[in-house]
Amino acid sequence: MITRRKLFTGAAALASVAALERTARAAEKAAPADPGERFPPGESGKDYTPVVTPNGVALPFKIVDGVKVFHLIAEEVPNHEFAPGLLAHCWGYNGRVHGPTIEAVEGDRVRIYVTNRLPEPTSSHWHGILLPSGMDGVAGLTQKPIEPGETFKYEFTLRQHGTYMYHPHFDEMTQMAMGMMGMFIVHPRNPKRRPDRDFAYMLSEWKIVPGTMRPDPMEMTEFNTLTLNAKCFPGTAPMVVKKGDLVRIRLGNLGAMDHHPIHLHGYYFKVIATDGGEIPEAGQWPETTVLVAVGTTRTVEFIADNPGDWAIHCHMTHHVMNQMGHGLPNLLGIDKSQLDKKVKAFLPGYMTMGQDGMGGMGDMGMHVPRNSLPMVGAPGPHGYIDMGGMFTILKVRESLTSYDDPGWYQTPPGTQAGLASNADLQRDLGFIPDAKPTATPPRKHEH
Repeated sequence: MITRRKLFTGAAALASVAALERTARAAEKAAPADPGERFPPGESGKDYTPVVTPNGVALPFKIVDGVKVFHLIAEEVPNHEFAPGLLAHCWGYNGRVHGPTIEAVEGDRVRIYVTNRLPEPTSSHWHGILLPSGMDGVAGLTQKPIEPGETFKYEFTLRQHGTYMYHPHFDEMTQMAMGMMGMFIVHPRNPKRRPDRDFAYMLSEWKIVPGTMRPDPMEMTEFNTLTLNAKCFPGTAPMVVKKGDLVRIRLGNLGAMDHHPIHLHGYYFKVIATDGGEIPEAGQWPETTVLVAVGTTRTVEFIADNPGDWAIHCHMTHHVMNQMGHGLPNLLGIDKSQLDKKVKAFLPGYMTMGQDGMGGMGDMGMHVPRNSLPMVGAPGPHGYIDMGGMFTILKVRESLTSYDDPGWYQTPPGTQAGLASNADLQRDLGFIPDAKPTATPPRKHEH
């Protein structure tokens, strides 16, 4: 006998089952299980804000039967310019160091051809991408190496969104040290929000001996050229945004040995994602510096509400210098008068440097070895910017007609630091400080 209670209970159970089935079908559509259940390819500008890779480009693609088709060419890249004055013969993709940014949308089916024009085999690993084992790109383990002259085909459906990377997994010590890496950005199919400006940076490190033309892939510790998208300041292009823009910055690190604490002036941001996925909003917290460890990505966001020219750089101090050697003697505080006198007898015009600090050396026009830029920075609006390496500038402006470089920021009256007047010092401090340098007592072993 079916009672009224049993009737309602059974109906509720059937409704619950039906709801579960609808949820399961929706989940299957959201994450297609095979190539036949994919979304139409995402369109730039319509489905996502295109990523800007400063000093770089996006990899072109075409759509063939609903599949996004890309082509990477691994090849030598002669005369890559890290900054004016420093060129090197590198390896990269499609004539670029680093390789072009691959950009797609969650649910896209992608087909990536990789042609090898290098003098040795290679492979392509899609770092952080969830895919079939045979597409993972580890030579010898999941595929044969791509021999010189061969073209391999990789094909898979993107089942996640986030910031990822690509690089070889054959002789990666050499190939990555020579520049073979790139960013792989997968946009969400249904974004919670879309940034107004979306930037991507690859962090990397090189050993280029002054006067030489090739990176040294054998180096393990003393890297002297630190780069953002394979450029060191003053070769780095600025990020340009409008006041009020929602800005997203994606940072990937495929350097050999060093983690990089990337610091932004003028703002705090929130770290919203890693290469493992989005961080729930409740788990985000404000920072001004984000540590990007080797082999990881970090994505940060902020509202550009503070106009100005703002530095963004690695906070390891030697990482914002160009071709700084690690074998120099410490001359800080020494009395150089007798030394210069003796050396000038053999080398007219010789002058010891470093006894008063290293600042300003890049602006002195000293003779340096060919194809090198030791200690070099660049002129700024208020003097010489005494930094290099992993350094660039965020330029926020209240009104822009384009995102071209707007030039230097004009500070409003009353907002510019400057030389203190004697009247101000006397009023606020009660005296005028003596600004003469304090002599450092010579150490016992100095003569």
